[in-house]
Amino acid sequence: MEKVDELDKKILEMISCNARMPFKDVAAECGVSRAAVHQRVQHLVDAGVIIGSGFHVNPVSLGYSTCTYVGITLEKGSMYKSVVAEFEKIPEIVECHFTTGPYTMLIKLYARDNAHLMTLLNDSLQEINGVVSTETLISLKQSIKKEVPIGAQHGETKPTSLEES
Repeated sequence: MEKVDELDKKILEMISCNARMPFKDVAAECGVSRAAVHQRVQHLVDAGVIIGSGFHVNPVSLGYSTCTYVGITLEKGSMYKSVVAEFEKIPEIVECHFTTGPYTMLIKLYARDNAHLMTLLNDSLQEINGVVSTETLISLKQSIKKEVPIGAQHGETKPTSLEES
């Protein structure tokens, strides 16, 4: 894969902090043309460096006041794909990870309240074939939400190509 150069990193840093920043402003800050920024961003999308864009919706504004992480233990790890297919049918699940450690999987979900959470746990998650047990951790407050560091900052090493990042 091609390298992500310093200009790419500067563009990434700016748009990851504010995806709504106009390319003309990014171009002015980087000292290049708006067309150059547009081409760079499109190249980063095509290369899989930028994997999405959009708006973050505040779940509380939609009535989902309980953010929960649930550790899932499966009967067999090989049941992962079929369990994920069932999880995809539950709109309140917003993340799912196949993990090491005490759980086979870790999911993040939003519930309207504790009663809704209990219904999701008892009537949805624990009823899925292969789910042996669940452990629930309710998030009281999200203190940090950010993207991974883009440049070689804070003592990290620089990747030399996209394959190493």
